[in-house]
This record gives sequence, structure tokens and C-alpha cells, in this order.
Amino acid sequence: MNWFLHAKIHKAKVTAANLDYIGSVTVDEDLLDKSGLQVGEKVLIASNTSGHRLETYVIVGQRGSGIICMNGAAAHLIKQGEEIIIMGFKLSEKTIEAKNVLVDGNNRFIKYL
Repeated sequence: MNWFLHAKIHKAKVTAANLDYIGSVTVDEDLLDKSGLQVGEKVLIASNTSGHRLETYVIVGQRGSGIICMNGAAAHLIKQGEEIIIMGFKLSEKTIEAKNVLVDGNNRFIKYL
């Protein structure tokens, strides 16, 4: 068994950072559908802006809103306006073909990479 990337949202822009939340990252439901990420799934987030990396879990954001909100302690490391990559991994015996989603500056789907 190995861990394989199964979903990635590439070049997303953090639209909000909320320190007063228990934790997680809020992601527009449209992007969850396109990428295959699931509510509650553990994700790795890397900031192209600051270089920070962290693990958290996904909560659903309003469909069509473009929201990417860092919640709780994660908001100390990755701030509003930063460009990030959100990655989900699955444990499998076989190689997995990942859904890699590229988004625009408003977190709208552009294409699969």
C-alpha cells in the first residue's frame, strides 16, 4: 500500500482567514465536485506565496462563491490573498490517476491539468 495524490486544486487564492473557527479549510462546493475532494477529508495545503505547508480537513463552502477560507490555527500560517495548492491523498495498492484542477484568480475552474 502507498499514498497517492488523488485530487489537487492548483493556484487557488485564499479569500478569507478566520482565526475564530475550530479548524479546517472551507472550499467552494463546485471545486470539491470538480476535484473529487470530500468533506472531512484530510488535505495538505502548500502556499506558493509564503512556502508554508500544513495539514487540515475540508469543510464545504457555498457553491459558486469561490471561497477558500483558512480556519483556526491554519489562518496564522496562510493568510488571505495567498496562492495555495490543496492536495488530497488516498492509500491504495494501485496507482491512482489524480484529478488536478486549475483555477483562475476568482477560484473558478479553468481546466484539468
